[in-house]
Amino acid sequence: MVKRIRVVIADDHLMVRKGLRLMLEEEGEDIELVGDAADGATAVTLVEQLQPDVVVMDIRMPGMDGIAALKQIHTTWPHVAVLLLTTYNEDELMIRGLQAGACGYFLKDTPLETLLNAIRTAARGEVLIQPEIMARLLSHTTSASQIASSSPSDHVLNSMELSRREREVLAGVARGERSKEIAARLGITERTVRAYLTNIYTKLNVDSRSSAVAVAVAHGLLS
Repeated sequence: MVKRIRVVIADDHLMVRKGLRLMLEEEGEDIELVGDAADGATAVTLVEQLQPDVVVMDIRMPGMDGIAALKQIHTTWPHVAVLLLTTYNEDELMIRGLQAGACGYFLKDTPLETLLNAIRTAARGEVLIQPEIMARLLSHTTSASQIASSSPSDHVLNSMELSRREREVLAGVARGERSKEIAARLGITERTVRAYLTNIYTKLNVDSRSSAVAVAVAHGLLS
């Protein structure tokens, strides 16, 4: 029997939660909705109790918002993947969310099949960023002051530039490629890809693929 992906939904709008529940139950044969929350604090509690594989979470919620909840989940339970869902189309929020460890960022009008694919990708520990969102991120200039609280300092970035191969690996991550897909494209082994990712994390002072992409985009290391 194939293991189902256990999902928690967090959104302060009841109709959104009901809609997502209905769609996931009808279309996600390999997905099991195990709980839903109306705010970030409740989402964190549910993650502690249920240990889901993926959390689909709204950014703007009363009390503890989605990004604050994401940070706490990522710090305490790094194996739990978080996808951010929002009505708003804001570049700064996207960068903050990815930098905090989100595995993807989606608008609430995203097609269901895209969201289902994102949930499956996140459950594998991979990052999925929609091409149109990645294009906007790459064209968006963010000053160091906007992300100074969680990004490496400028002198670290200046003294520890990514190599050409590291940039190629990170570009593959940004496109949502798996390690084996990156390895096949570059003609190297998966073990080598993992070694490059370790180097990238160390140089950028991050601990996840999404954080690496966010920092690289913010500092112009991806093109």
